[in-house]
Amino acid sequence: MSERRFDGRVIVITGGARGLGFAYAQLLGSLGARIVINDNGSAMSGEGGGCGPAEDAAEALRATGCEAVASTDSVASPEGGRAIVEVALDAFGQIDVLIHSAGNVRYGALDAISHEDFRAVIDVHLLGAFNVVRPAFERMAAAGYGRVVLSGSIGGLYSIAHGVNYAMAKSAMIGLNNMVAIEGADRGVKSNVILPGAVTRMADGLDVKQYPPMGPELVAPVVGLLAHENCPVSGELYVSMAGRIARAFITETRGVYRPEWTIDQVAADLDAIRDEATRWTFHPLENGFAEHMARSFAMARGSR
Repeated sequence: MSERRFDGRVIVITGGARGLGFAYAQLLGSLGARIVINDNGSAMSGEGGGCGPAEDAAEALRATGCEAVASTDSVASPEGGRAIVEVALDAFGQIDVLIHSAGNVRYGALDAISHEDFRAVIDVHLLGAFNVVRPAFERMAAAGYGRVVLSGSIGGLYSIAHGVNYAMAKSAMIGLNNMVAIEGADRGVKSNVILPGAVTRMADGLDVKQYPPMGPELVAPVVGLLAHENCPVSGELYVSMAGRIARAFITETRGVYRPEWTIDQVAADLDAIRDEATRWTFHPLENGFAEHMARSFAMARGSR
């Protein structure tokens, strides 16, 4: 049993009735958290829905002694996002942690995907994150405490074919995470991104026979730390796949300075521009935006 507990904390988990979301709920509920299980009961494509999955998951948690309630609103609309937060406030009077794990999948080649299939995924993963973060962050900031865990993906960092909607939505979590971390820094609100790898409904149709053990319970402890009051980091990205945990981050080469450029000079200097021998890595909470500009300006002024 973990020494880190969540007694008195109220945790909202979108997509919490199944897969990764339910694994998070089981772990955190076992450590004293009061849980709002949000799930609209839709199929993996996002179609259909019903109250069954959320109600069943909440009942399963209650059977273990956890305080839990169900929410069946969709994250895909601003009204749904607000309603999800309101369930937490109505049931428990507060919201301390938001874990956005709701997701759907619709594949399609870039030159063939329909606008409907593109938007269906963007609406849940990307806009859905904002729709629920916006009202949750407002409450957390006012209370002076909050933890946000957003679900990214290596599909947002490296991507695979036929997944433009997923790739765009998941990469957008980096920007949202930065903003929550930056604007929440002086108000007790921390935010991080989990990039999970687990065999869940989303793996339906894939050949997973050669995969190592990849149950969602392997990811849950990372989310548990990121959601905890003693979480030491904010504005960061953590990979959890098949028992491996790692930090992911954006970096850039030192680059090349010239006071003027031509196309041919860019081509001639491209190897030096791409040279990874010296890298600049900035952190959003360590004045990364301004530090990036300061170093760039220093090169322009001849400083090293």
